[in-house]
Amino acid sequence: MLPGESVAEVQKTLTRVLADDKIVVSQMEDYTPSPPSPLKQDVVQAIERLTAEFWPGAAVVPAMSTGATDSRFLRNAGIAAYGHSGLASEPGDNRAHGKDERLAVKSFYDGLEYQYRLVKALSSGDKPMPLSPMEAQ
Repeated sequence: MLPGESVAEVQKTLTRVLADDKIVVSQMEDYTPSPPSPLKQDVVQAIERLTAEFWPGAAVVPAMSTGATDSRFLRNAGIAAYGHSGLASEPGDNRAHGKDERLAVKSFYDGLEYQYRLVKALSSGDKPMPLSPMEAQ
């Protein structure tokens, strides 16, 4: 479902597209849609700044996740929630949740450092970023 679509609209569209009276499209459980989280400037700027540092030339593009997410419960409670990993992979090498799921070791450690610094940047305002756990060792 896309933001702004109702369960009834999706059910009606699926029934129309399937066009088979032998197939019944029904809702399995209650679903309360949630509004999308706003793209807050301070969050986007922190992501853009760190992305440029870790992966020069990479574009930062907002995207909606496919599948379900528990963040809808936060958004329904009025709390903005964002999904962001900081894990880099080769284009076209999406193995998430597959039987051959893997991640390069360098990507893991870069992503760990990136996430640490992003949380620090977002939680400490404009203060200089502190040493990371990786740099402190």
